[in-house]
Amino acid sequence: QVQLVESGGGLVQAGGSLRLSCAASGRTFATMGWFRQAPGKEREFVASITYSSRTYYAASMKGRFTISRDNAKNTVALQMDTLKPDDTALYYCAAGPSGSDFRYWGQGTQVTVSS
Repeated sequence: QVQLVESGGGLVQAGGSLRLSCAASGRTFATMGWFRQAPGKEREFVASITYSSRTYYAASMKGRFTISRDNAKNTVALQMDTLKPDDTALYYCAAGPSGSDFRYWGQGTQVTVSS
């Protein structure tokens, strides 16, 4: 059974950093990534990474967020720096068998950035 479990969310002041982690079980994935959803807004793509560690970022996060993965541990992480209040959202880990096919999702971890 596939399971994705996020951790590392919390409350941080603007300009601070947080590191989110996601532990996957049940299988390995060609693509892993992070999405987020703020209150009253649509869920949006944050970043993704292939098995060979090719990375993709949403334009607004590039340069501030860094995605990485450890294939041996079947984990993916998101290092978030220079956080802004607009980054406040529920962050989801997602994974799938190819490209943008994110068919598996975690429960989400809350990130709150205070001004």
